[in-house]
Amino acid sequence: MSSLSENAAKWLQWAREIQALSQTGLHYAKDPYDRERYARFREIAAEILARHSSLSFDQVVQFNAAEFGHATPKVDVRGVAMREGQMLLVRELSDGGRWTLPGGWADVNETPSEAVAREVREESGYGVVPCRLLAVYDREKQGHQPPFPFHVYKLFFLCEIMAEGKSRPGETGEARFFAEEELPELSLSRVTPQQLQRFFVQARNPNLPEDFD
Repeated sequence: MSSLSENAAKWLQWAREIQALSQTGLHYAKDPYDRERYARFREIAAEILARHSSLSFDQVVQFNAAEFGHATPKVDVRGVAMREGQMLLVRELSDGGRWTLPGGWADVNETPSEAVAREVREESGYGVVPCRLLAVYDREKQGHQPPFPFHVYKLFFLCEIMAEGKSRPGETGEARFFAEEELPELSLSRVTPQQLQRFFVQARNPNLPEDFD
């Protein structure tokens, strides 16, 4: 990692911490002057995050406005669906047509298994039932690129296909199964080759334990 990328990563780490402190402070603070200071901290964090990530200042502010309460990591869920030893991937139109496991943000009032089943259906058209938790990763420690302005936990579930894909939603351009030795160019913001290699091994060996940071 170059000194420039190390510098940017450190600024992102500081900005995420400032944003979390400001969010938590706004949740608990009663004094109007304290709330004003915490709000300014949130603006400063947004400026830093926008400078060192792929999001604009307005996008970061929009994300921040949707957050409330004690600051906690966001949750991303991904489905690992296998057929005849091959893994289901979807083409991510928003990332130059690169490929990823179907998935996305978990919604409020959903269990993790409900969220991943919904995401797989929406992005690939396949109906699945999650049957096993494969991994819980901290995005920051997994080498995803580019850096994301918020702290993210990524949950990966092995899923059993129950219904064939019938539609292709707008977010993804294609859904295909790939063999382990024929993986396409991946959307590194969402999944890494090392993760997929681990999941192929876990799918073949049901007695292997879950992986986590």
